[in-house]
Amino acid sequence: MLRIALFLITNIAVMLLLGIVCRLFGIDQWAAARGYGGMGNLLAFAAVIGMGGSFISLAMSKTMAKMSTGAQVLGQPRNADEQWLLSVVHQHAQRAGIGMPEVAIYEAPDMNAFATGASRNHAMVAVSTGLLRGMDREQISAVLGHEIGHVANGDMVTLTLIQGVVNTFVIFLARIVGRFVDSWLSGNRNDERDSGGGLGYFIIVMVLELVFGLFASMIVAAFSRWREFRADAAGGQLAGKAAMISALQRLQAGHGDSSLPKTIAAFGIAGPLSQGLQRLFMSHPPLDERIARLRAGN
Repeated sequence: MLRIALFLITNIAVMLLLGIVCRLFGIDQWAAARGYGGMGNLLAFAAVIGMGGSFISLAMSKTMAKMSTGAQVLGQPRNADEQWLLSVVHQHAQRAGIGMPEVAIYEAPDMNAFATGASRNHAMVAVSTGLLRGMDREQISAVLGHEIGHVANGDMVTLTLIQGVVNTFVIFLARIVGRFVDSWLSGNRNDERDSGGGLGYFIIVMVLELVFGLFASMIVAAFSRWREFRADAAGGQLAGKAAMISALQRLQAGHGDSSLPKTIAAFGIAGPLSQGLQRLFMSHPPLDERIARLRAGN
């Protein structure tokens, strides 16, 4: 569980890349030219780009996570600790009714873990060396249960769908507003804008996509915070509520800056602390809220 990262950054990068490709091949101009006369055409265009970017991000998530963290997938266990780790993940996966995910370890001083992957049966769970050193086995088992909970709940796919929907409306609204702004700035001249808009329109749209995307990320972050409560509950069911609470308390006591790349921050067990308006972009609720929710049994 980390901050809004690999998925979001990859998603934005893919969206911008697809937007540039569409511009170069004239697809964007075609959709923009029909923006007023055929909103359905523009919405379909936005859905293809928005949903496409999200699902490409999802398909790339496991590979990108391995590359960005240097996570090493465990094959044949080399020692008793690795054997225990694989055994616990296997037990949790069986109880949760999912396929055995890949299990990986990455080198990092902070206590963290994350789950990613394109589907419930093709996922990966990774833990940091800091977490393995800083927690006892009951706490580690609870963290693994939390991550398995993310996989079993289909959080990666659901996050992809939500991101795809908000992407679609970001792209759609950016082009509608962009047409009005470009027309107003040009004095309502009907020249190349009638055939899809010029370079000014393209720049306006790119800026609007970034601005609207900022607001859209608040929606995604709100879902991310909600899914953390569900994953905590799953960790409590799989490893015991007391163990899950103990693991969160251990994280709280040792909370510091995460060494995870920002590209996968939203998938870690612990997110960064934020204040003020930054809380709207938090991918994780505060640890004390998560502990209180577990204790209350909600």
